[in-house]
Formats: sequence, C-alpha cells, structure tokens
Amino acid sequence: MTGATFLADLPRFVFFTGKGGVGKTSLACATAVRLAADGKRVLLASTDPASNVGQVFGVTIGNTIVPVPDVPGLFALEIDPQLAAEAYRAQAIDPVRDLLPAEEVAAMTEQLSGACTTEIASFSEFTSLLADDSLTAAYDHVLFDTAPTGHTIRLLRLPGEWTAYLSDGKGDVSCLGPVAGLDRLRHDYAGALDALTDPSRTRLVIVTRPQRSSLAEAARTYDELLELGMSDAHLVVNGRLPHDVGPDPLAAALEERERAALPDMAPRLRELPRTTIPLLPVNTVGVPALLALLDAAALAGGEQPAGEATVPRDFIGLRALVDDIEADGPGLVMCMGKGGVGKTTIAAAIALELAQRGHDVLLTTTDPAAHLAETVRADVERLTVSRIDPAEAITEYRERVMAGKGRSLDEAGRAVLAEDLKSPCTDEVAVFQQFSHVVFQSRRKFVVLDTAPTGHTLLLLDATGSYHREITRQMSEGARFTTPLMRLQDPHQTKVVLVTLPETTPVLEAEELQDDLARAGITPYAWVVNASLAAARPGSAFLRARAAAEHDSLARVAELCPRVAVVPLLASEPVGAAALSALTQQPARPRPSASLSDAGV
Repeated sequence: MTGATFLADLPRFVFFTGKGGVGKTSLACATAVRLAADGKRVLLASTDPASNVGQVFGVTIGNTIVPVPDVPGLFALEIDPQLAAEAYRAQAIDPVRDLLPAEEVAAMTEQLSGACTTEIASFSEFTSLLADDSLTAAYDHVLFDTAPTGHTIRLLRLPGEWTAYLSDGKGDVSCLGPVAGLDRLRHDYAGALDALTDPSRTRLVIVTRPQRSSLAEAARTYDELLELGMSDAHLVVNGRLPHDVGPDPLAAALEERERAALPDMAPRLRELPRTTIPLLPVNTVGVPALLALLDAAALAGGEQPAGEATVPRDFIGLRALVDDIEADGPGLVMCMGKGGVGKTTIAAAIALELAQRGHDVLLTTTDPAAHLAETVRADVERLTVSRIDPAEAITEYRERVMAGKGRSLDEAGRAVLAEDLKSPCTDEVAVFQQFSHVVFQSRRKFVVLDTAPTGHTLLLLDATGSYHREITRQMSEGARFTTPLMRLQDPHQTKVVLVTLPETTPVLEAEELQDDLARAGITPYAWVVNASLAAARPGSAFLRARAAAEHDSLARVAELCPRVAVVPLLASEPVGAAALSALTQQPARPRPSASLSDAGV
C-alpha cells in the first residue's frame, strides 16, 4: 500500500470514476481486497449497468449483497438495472393491481417500462446505499465502482435534480411511482446529496491512464464534479509502463508518449494528491493479481504468461471491414461497447475512410463524454461531424413541447407543463428523439454512430423499444410503418460493430452486450479487437508477456462472431486525420496465424 496516497485517512464512501477502460473496476476491486486484508468490512457496489466486478473475482454477483469467496470481510453488489426496474414496477403496480381495470393496469405497466423508469429504479438503489444507514451500518467502507464518466456525471447529478424537483412538489406516477412514496424518495435523495458533498464522508478517486486523451477527460470530470460540490479528490495514474521493459521500438515509443503526456496535464490535476500504478504483465483478474496492483512486488519472481501470441487466421484488417460495409451501400454503422475500448477511434476511422472513398458520411455520437472533433482534428470533404448533445436536445425538446402542446393551454396549464418538463425523465426522451433523427438520415447516406458506453446505450435502446411498442399499439391492424427499432433490427439498414480489447474482462463484457442485443432482435455485424499487442508483434519480453495473455481472449472472439477485424496497438495515439487513415491502410488480411515467433522475436 506504500505510495497509494488515495488510501490515506480514507472516509467511509469512496467513488472510483473516470473515462472507460482506465482501470476503475480493477482499482476498486484491488482496494476492496486490500482493505479487507487489513481487517475492514467492505461493501463493493457497482453502479455500472455493464458491471464486471463478478468477472474480476470469478464469481456470480447480482442485485443483492453477497460475500466474496476467499476474501473474508468483503461483500459485493452489482446494481442490475433490469432487476431494479422489475422490482420498482412491482412496488408501484401490485398494490393497485386488483383495484383497477385490466386496461389501466396495462397502461401503468407500459408507462413504467421505459428507460426513465430503469434509470430511476437503479438510481434509487444507489441513493439508498448513501442515505440509508441501516443498509450499510455493518461496513467500515462502501466503495463504488462507477460507470464511465458521462453516465456517472449523469448519475451524480440526479440527487440534486430530483431533490429540487420533489421539493417543488412535482413528480408524476409515470416517472416515480405512487405519490405516497415521494416522501421516502425526497429523504433518500437529500441524504445522498449531503453524503456526496461532505469530504469527511466521501472521497473521489479519479482514475486515468498516462495518455493525453485520458488525462484531458480526467480534467473535464474533475471540473464537473467540483460543480456538484464534490471536493475531496485524488488522482490515480494507472498502467504506467515500467522503465525496464527492454529494448523495443514499440515500448520506447509508448514510454515516450507517456512521459510527454504527464507534464501536459491540466494544472488543476497536477495539484491533486497523486498515485502512480505500474502496468502489470498479467491481466488483473483474480485475488493475486488484484493484490499485485497495489503492490507490484507481489509478482516479483512469479511466473510470466506462457505461450505464443497469435492472431486467428480468419481475422481481417479494418480496411477489409470497411470494404464489406461499403459494398452494402448507405446505412447506419453503430460502434458499440464498454467505455475505453476505442469506439470513438474506430468509428472515426471507418467514417473517414468512407468519406475519402467519395461517400457522404455523417459521423456523430450519443456519448456525453465523447469528443469526435478532437479525434478527427481536420475538415474532411464529404464528412460531417456532429454530436447529440443532451443539454441541447433537452432544451429543444422542451421548447418544441411548449410551442405545440402548450399552445392550447391557459397560463396555469402552461405553468404545470413547464414544471413537468423539468423532470430528469425528460432527458432520455429528448436524446431518443435526436437519435431517431440520426437513424432516419441513414436511409440516404452513411451514418457512423459512436455510441455511449454499453450501459447508457442499452438505456437508449430501451427507449427505442418502448417507442416501438407504443406505435405498434396505436396503429390499426394492417397499417404499414417503420420505427427506429425496426431499422436497427434490419441488417441491411444497420450494421452494429462491437468494439473490444483483447483482454478477459472487455471480451466478456462485449459477449454480454451481444446477448443483450439478441434479446432486442439485433445481431452484431462484426467485432473489432482494438489495440492488440499480438497484432503489433513487439520485441520486449514484458510486452510479449502481455501479448501472450491475449491468446484466450482472441480465441473466444473468434468463436463469438464470424467477422472480426483486429487493430494493432500503435506507437502513437490515433488522433488526427492522418493517424486515423493509417488504421485503414493495414493489409486487408493479416498474415495467417501471425505470431511473435514468426516475426523472429
């Protein structure tokens, strides 16, 4: 634990937050294991809709608190959005099920089946951990492994938004459930807000990688959290390449990239207490690896990963994937996956290549934390770059509703409508409408969509499904219509590209996403394995050990999808049009069974 400044004088609540893929889950799990080893009773709660805490420990963790085997004193919880929503609906509907006509019960069920209900249900469980002492009294520390930045900022804003909304006496059944429950909600949300903004009770651990894009995102995160009143923050720079990795051009370039990025971090980040954690030669899965994350000496003399790093024979390059996408003509390409796997980079590279081939292309994003313009950094002919901005979408939606529905109301009615539109539930509806507009444009041009991290995207798809069910219910029998969901389900109109990393946890998460999409009637078109060391064929023994650890993950991806593109880990960050173009200038197919031994390293 030496040098881990974020663990000093640790308060009761600890939030691990930051850009996706920086190691929040690994660090949260490692901290939980270390505290438990020190004799503390610890509750580790994941608020990420795409949680993988259970995968890190190799056990099943669900929507109820369970002990973690082999770690005495450690308990874990993964807040499952769907289970939370089911329980929330039952709480709202069961008391009146036998008192109302069947059609009214059905209408209530439909009202409580949207993304808003899912978010509120999950959030209510989260706030109860902060506000209800009876739930956490048995624990010395409660650690929160949060969703990637954009979703987490949304989550942490909700206590203030809902506290203000409820304090004004608002709230309707479709969002919050029975009015009788509002007093409890008001109490919990106010208590959560107090806990979040009290530095003696809550600490923020902002996790980042030693890379410019990750550090820039960390600075933006810190600014937004400061606005929320959360001031006790520590910075953890995770995955710093060791200095003694041996002579290797790729290792030298990566080390130089990290060395140049750290001094350029925002001054406000430099002022924070900082912990630097070195990159390990193994994946941080299992208790031994988690212990080593905070004490690298624990791996000293241990066995390094054995075997040969290979790229499966049938994997193609990103250029070949664009060939396949182009052959089908205009449509929607959705790059999906967990935060931090490189969705923005892959989406930008695909869009840029299509535009350079003479096609009209719209590159856009639904990710609150995405910055496409910074990734492309150039004006490219035939390429339009945009962003579905939640704040702008909400403002436009409110103005449109007031101008339409509010036109026929009197002054008192307009005032009621205006207050109702302040509900945080409005956000998902507004973003969904913008998303639907993007889907509509894909009929005549290529639209490449960089989606938000998995959990947030699933909420958007939930809203898409709710809208489809409502339209289907309202249309007369035999009527012809097309909803956004129907376009997403049509492989000729929509190509879903799952982006992952060649590591155990990201592949498991992408597999779960594929299962979730299947339940919505959506089949992925392709997978992209990004930042592969096996494909890069490094010479350093340290990086070769990391590359060898990719073998099982790459083999599993080959089993999950017949069309897989692999992108090697690059010496420089793929930012700017030239660097992005380089991603699609790789050979159409890598050499069959390309291996480290074949490369003579």
